[in-house]
This record gives sequence, C-alpha cells and structure tokens, in this order.
Amino acid sequence: MSRAKYLTGDKEGIEEFLARFDTFLFDCDGVLWSGDHMFPGTKETLEMLRAKDKRLVFVTNNSTKSRADYKKKFDKMGIPSDVEEVFGSAYSAAIYVSRILKLPSPKNKVYVLGEAGIETELDSENVPHIGGTDPSLRRDITQADFDGLADGSLLDPDVGVVLSGLDFHVNYLKLAHAFTYLRKGAVFLATNTDSTLPMSHTLFLGAGAIGSPLVTAYGKDPVALGKPSQAMMDAIEGKFKLDRNRTCMVGDRLNTDIQFGIEGGLGGTLLVLTGVTQKEEIMGEDKVVVPSVYVDKLGDLLG
Repeated sequence: MSRAKYLTGDKEGIEEFLARFDTFLFDCDGVLWSGDHMFPGTKETLEMLRAKDKRLVFVTNNSTKSRADYKKKFDKMGIPSDVEEVFGSAYSAAIYVSRILKLPSPKNKVYVLGEAGIETELDSENVPHIGGTDPSLRRDITQADFDGLADGSLLDPDVGVVLSGLDFHVNYLKLAHAFTYLRKGAVFLATNTDSTLPMSHTLFLGAGAIGSPLVTAYGKDPVALGKPSQAMMDAIEGKFKLDRNRTCMVGDRLNTDIQFGIEGGLGGTLLVLTGVTQKEEIMGEDKVVVPSVYVDKLGDLLG
C-alpha cells in the first residue's frame, strides 16, 4: 500500500491538508498545463488558494522562458499572476553566477547552451554571455571550426562558465565550443538536469538529455541550479522569506519536484498525476521518494 494519501474526492482531507500551509510552490509544465493546454480546474484552484490568503510561487525547471515570458503565458492562459511570483531555473542560474560565484572580471563571461530565457535572466543580473541563440552557431561544424577551437583562435578568453540548459537548436558545433571551454577550466553549470520535458500530452528530450554529451565527454557532472538542487531552495527561501514548515511543493515528477520538497524539509509535498510520474511509481513501501499526498489533477483540490 502507498504511504502517500490519495486526496481526490476527499473534501475533508483536502481542507485539512490545505490548512497546514501558507505557501505553495508550483511546478508548471505537467501541473498547470501541458504545452498550450491548461488542465481543467487549474485557474479555479489557484483562485481558491489565493482566496484563502495562500502565497503562490511558480518554480519551474524550464529554462527556455524568462520570468517575463512566463508572465505572458499566465496572461494568455487567463491566470492572474505577478512576474515576481515566478522563480525559474534560468533565473536561479543567473543569481548563482552573479551573486555566489562572483567570478573576477573579465573572466566572468558565460557560454550558453540554451535558449533566450537564459540570456534574458543573465542580462537581468548584468552577466555577460555568448553562444545561446547566436544564429552563427546554428550550422554544421567545419574543418575550420575544428582547427579554430583546437588552437584557441575561435575561443573567447573571457569565458569562465559553461551554462547548459534546454536548447532546441543544439548541434555538434555548439557542444564542441562548450566542451572546449570546459577543458580549459570553465565552471560547469546546468539550469537543470531533467531527462524529459512534458509537452503536448507526452514526453520529449529535457535539458539533462541535451547536456548529457558534455557530461559523458568531460567526465564530470555540472552544478545544477534547478529542482531538486537545494541551492535553488535556499534562493527561494531567501527571496520569499518563507517558513519551510508551512510550505508545500506541488509537482508531477518524483525525482525533481517531490525530491526537491523532501530534501528541502518542507512541511508537505503534493503530487499530481497529469505529468511525468504515474500512480504505480509511488505504490509500495519500498519506494524512496514518496509525496505526502497525491491527486489525479490539480483541479481536484476544489473538492
């Protein structure tokens, strides 16, 4: 029998559970929506929690969007929100580079393997960067590229960090640049290491899958700044001044969302079955990562 309590249809259990918390940390993809499809009851559930004076924070590992991009998506979905309620892995990584690493200038430039969301958040922290969405890198590698990377003529001497995230235009040329910077001593960071991305009611390659060639070639794992990294939890706690005992993590994935809440010592975790994790994965006493409670979908919290 599962150690997690099933709340769908249990109105009294739901009310008792919600009363334990002041703050709810929400994953987005797979919890609130899948792609551009919002799950039934999502908007109403968030409105219900706000009516109960609960604080909502949207904690996402998707680095392709900045906080401002997520605000636009919330607006499009008709979900009232504030950009300061969003805490994404791209923002977490930017905070880490600018406020924790504090690399000495000029060796503080970041080589980005990722999309515009990372670049926007690095810009918000005044962190210089190259790579990313640079159109000149969206092509096949040539012999001249191999030669230029080998002799260093194509490298920026100010790069001190390689930051890997979800990149929809990843290719050998981009990976070769990143690997060469790592071999020359750049700090290896990742926005997150999710193996998959929930999208359009199925799964696609995640940031961890995109960055795995670098891990294999370099032989070292990056410092990950998304869930379940506790560096991200510490940053969230510092920004929002939350009481961990009165905070609940809501997610769809055991090894990121739920593990994030458990390792962070939060008062509870809530798993929804609309994303990555399926019910059978939490059944049985031998399971290591198990949520406090679970529901079929977020809208079931309406009772």
